[in-house]
Amino acid sequence: MLKVRISRVLPGMILGKSIYSSMGNVLLSAGMILNDQYIKRLKEIGIPAVYIKDSRFNEVNTPEVVLESTRIQTQSEVRGIFEQIELNGKINLGSTKQMVNKILEEILLNQDVLVSLSDIRTYDDEVFGHSVSVCILSVITGLKLGYNQLQLRDLGIGGLLHDLGKACIAKTILNKKQQLTPQEFDGIKEHSRLGFDILRQQEEISPLAAHIAFQHHEKYNGSGYPRGLKGGEIHEYARIIAVADVYDAMTSDRIYRPAFTPMETVQVLLESMGSHLDPDLVKVFIKNIALYPVGSIVTLNTGEVGVVVITHPDFTDRPVVRIILDKHQKQFTGLCEIDLTTSTEYTIVNVLNDYNETLPPISHIGSRITGTKR
Repeated sequence: MLKVRISRVLPGMILGKSIYSSMGNVLLSAGMILNDQYIKRLKEIGIPAVYIKDSRFNEVNTPEVVLESTRIQTQSEVRGIFEQIELNGKINLGSTKQMVNKILEEILLNQDVLVSLSDIRTYDDEVFGHSVSVCILSVITGLKLGYNQLQLRDLGIGGLLHDLGKACIAKTILNKKQQLTPQEFDGIKEHSRLGFDILRQQEEISPLAAHIAFQHHEKYNGSGYPRGLKGGEIHEYARIIAVADVYDAMTSDRIYRPAFTPMETVQVLLESMGSHLDPDLVKVFIKNIALYPVGSIVTLNTGEVGVVVITHPDFTDRPVVRIILDKHQKQFTGLCEIDLTTSTEYTIVNVLNDYNETLPPISHIGSRITGTKR
């Protein structure tokens, strides 16, 4: 599959991955042949990109740290909690612990799988999908730090509910395309305190989860909010959430910009060490990230273009690449896979974020045939 920005999706392309609403309903099933009407509707509901099937890579599957079904179910749970806050200011966290426990169980079963989260969210549902991803990323980091199951559960719950205060913020501000005014940004910043006030009243969760909501926008150098805490004054859980929060926000499509690649985002994390983020926690965090997730289209130093088909947990920047264009940008018809861990003369110099006109056509029904030139 290839991730394709919705503006570049063409009729006849085949949907490679089902699209779900934040309520867990299937909006469009994998395998559907996209037509003008489907594409128009996806744009209307705010789908930023879709996964398109390409028969050349049918056997290439992205390993999952957490099952898609678990992510969808947890996202629906988060949406329900937000809706409770909006309706009556109260929440029922009865199944939240169960969902976090399920996420933890799946992560423990897949400890050697690099993170390459790749869910598709509508712009309006961004906060729900983001909450689930931050939970997953944080629990994985806590696991690498040697946390016990109780600590991991508290961290996971805090990650899942860290943005709960946004349920009290007007959606017109949260989803605004234009730059926020200073007054609007001050209103957004209130979500940390609002989330803390809600969560500290919940007897069934740890006070530490409430403090994650309160402190996740504090910065390591003391320039964050709401209290300007710095370094060790910020609880370690909140410092972990801060790293996960930045990573997922950058690698997700937003209403005002497309997603950054994992490699671009990791570079920002490294540049933020000691200022925004805890240096030691950033180092732990990035060891779990697939810098070039399976399915990424990359350019090698030789000029050849390929698709990442395997990632190595111990060498996150040296995946296995299958060549699709030779150094003259002509379609490569044979099967050539280069393992960058052993073929050290090869390096990745660029990632193509989206379907690119220089690439061979994606699988197409009718007007185009896979692997042929236009």
